[in-house]
Amino acid sequence: MAFQHQPVLFEETIEALAVRPDGVYIDGTAGGGGHSEAVLQRLCGGVLLSIDQDPDAIRAVTQRLAKYPGSVIRQGCFSEMAQIAGACGITQADGVLLDIGVSSHQLDTPERGFSYHYDAPLDMRMSQQGVSAKDLVNTLTWQDLARIISQYGEDRYAKQIAKGIEKARGEAPIETTVQLAEIVKACVPAAVRREPGHPARQTFQALRIAVNGELDQLSQGLDAAFSLLSPGGRLAVITFHSLEDRMVKQRMRDWCTGCTCPPDFPVCVCGKHPKARLVHKKGVAPSQEELRQNPRSRSARLRVCERLPDAANSVE
Repeated sequence: MAFQHQPVLFEETIEALAVRPDGVYIDGTAGGGGHSEAVLQRLCGGVLLSIDQDPDAIRAVTQRLAKYPGSVIRQGCFSEMAQIAGACGITQADGVLLDIGVSSHQLDTPERGFSYHYDAPLDMRMSQQGVSAKDLVNTLTWQDLARIISQYGEDRYAKQIAKGIEKARGEAPIETTVQLAEIVKACVPAAVRREPGHPARQTFQALRIAVNGELDQLSQGLDAAFSLLSPGGRLAVITFHSLEDRMVKQRMRDWCTGCTCPPDFPVCVCGKHPKARLVHKKGVAPSQEELRQNPRSRSARLRVCERLPDAANSVE
């Protein structure tokens, strides 16, 4: 299957990056290459480094972006962006883009095991390496599974689901997406099963986040991205669920916060100065037109900050 991914908040993101023709940019989550190509089309003498951990994505963007002289492509995780960029001779960037989460290609390719809509091996590995979702559901204690489902899926029935998984795997290993989805469905109250959406959605999200270490990668990736920004450079981040968005919002707020001394202090003694400014005061949500065209965009949020000129010499 060809790598197909419909970028969300596409125009808003490219506009927010304010691409300069001779600038240096990094797409930390290249996916199908839609955002990368839009940046490259605006470059004349500039450079774009496109990164993705998924081998399928790397093959797709290598083919798609071959005609652009400013394109540099590397396989890896965006949390390692600083090292990857340094190896390419890039020490500063005028803009960095992160489109967080699972791609349409990953969801719609049954054998990748991300979706409960297809009967497929329970995998969920973005890099196609390491521990899979199948490994987690068949080896972790129910207490650890409950913690993952509660923390990353925010599911109030995490304990019941985890115990149901433990019971089911005692009879036979859980090997497919449909097996897991049916187990989860049987563990929640009938009223929940009647609600819109599949009751396994939060469990699948939680396992995917755990398998790929997504929140740790996001935390590291945000710091790496900001450390690479040149004065006036912009970081644009698209998230798809509250845990990601909360982290991005808080990190950008920290960068944009100056003096933290108590208000009754006559002068500042903390010496803290803001490192960035918010380009949008609030997260940008998809338009009604985009929601009609792409229902998967409903939970997406775009947040953008710009590094201040005097932040380049501050301690990260």
